[in-house]
Order: sequence, then C-alpha cells, then structure tokens
Amino acid sequence: MIFDSALYFVTDSNGYIEDEFLSRVEEACKGGVTLLQLREKDKTTREYIKLAEKVHGITRRYNIPLIIDDRVDVALAVDAEGVHVGRSDMPVKTARRLMGENKIVGATAKTVEQAREAYSDGADYLGVGAIYPTTTKVITKLTSVDTLKEIVKSVPIKVNAIGGLNKDNIGVLKDSGIDGICVVSAIMKADSPLLAAKDLKAAAEDLLDGFSKRK
Repeated sequence: MIFDSALYFVTDSNGYIEDEFLSRVEEACKGGVTLLQLREKDKTTREYIKLAEKVHGITRRYNIPLIIDDRVDVALAVDAEGVHVGRSDMPVKTARRLMGENKIVGATAKTVEQAREAYSDGADYLGVGAIYPTTTKVITKLTSVDTLKEIVKSVPIKVNAIGGLNKDNIGVLKDSGIDGICVVSAIMKADSPLLAAKDLKAAAEDLLDGFSKRK
C-alpha cells in the first residue's frame, strides 16, 4: 500500500473523555496529519475495538490510513489499513502473514541490525527513536541522530523519527534522510490540535524537501 508518513500522529487518550478525544483526533486530521496510529495500552480488547471503529470512521473521511498499535486482532476486526509492532510485540513476520500483503506493517527499530531484520521480515516502515525524552507512558531509550542516519541508509523502506519531536526541535533531523516525523504530545496536548498539525505539517515538509526521494 502506498502511503505518506510525513506527519505521523500517534494518539494518547489518557486524560480525555471519549468525545473530547475523538474531537481532537478529527481536528488533527483536518490539520493535515498523513498517517494516524491509535495506541491504547490499557483498554480491553472490546474497548479497543469500539474506539478503533470510531477513530476509523474519522480517518476514512479524511483518507488517512489508520494504524493500530500492537494488536493485529484489533486491526483485522476494524479493517484498519495497518498495524505497528514493537520489539516486544508480535514478530513482524507473523504480523505480515496475518495482515496480508495489502496492509501496512510498521515496526520499531533502534539499531541497524533491527532495521534490516524488520525489513527482511516484511515491514513497510520503521519508527526510530526516541530522539528526545518523551512525556508518554511508553518506556523509551534515546536513539542518536547518527544511528538514525545509519538506519536510513541501511533499508529501502520508509523511516520515521519519533520521540519528543515538535516544530521547534526537528531541525536536529536535517540531512537525516528520514521520510517523516512521528508526534504524540505536540498534537495531542496542543491547545488546538488543528493548528498544531498545520504547523507541524509545514515544518515537516520544509525538513523533508531537502532530502532525496529514494523510496
């Protein structure tokens, strides 16, 4: 599946009632996010599916692929466009077999070896980081920009940087060759997710314009 990962928005519903969360998701979509991941660590399977169905209803209206974090079963249940698996989740090769060839499978990589393995096992893109410390509940280990650059050079699939990124600090990624940025708090906690997404989209496009189109 062809997709644009320039501005990849990863959600965090903690602290929001459902209506407010869905409203912020829609505002982000209006603002120009190009890929959206629903990430829920604490919901039951039934709760995850119900929320994913509602989020998918929004992303479909804006023609934005929906990626489900961790859970292939939830992704299949709501016919999401893809799934993202971390290093402790289902193996990429298994996720690819279950999802099929026409869905997006993303993977986390922190080293060149992990990147090459994920690509070999069928990943369509990699999330690499954390570039900066994050405020999410996800446990992170920092990844240097030098390592990020080496990963970009090592695989022919899309590579996105993640971890504490916002429009004011993504300059550190200049000349890295990435295909996009992943953000959580920069949109999720913004006063206006719509304006935050617009600003981030412009900043990301400025950053990416200087890179060669290799994918």
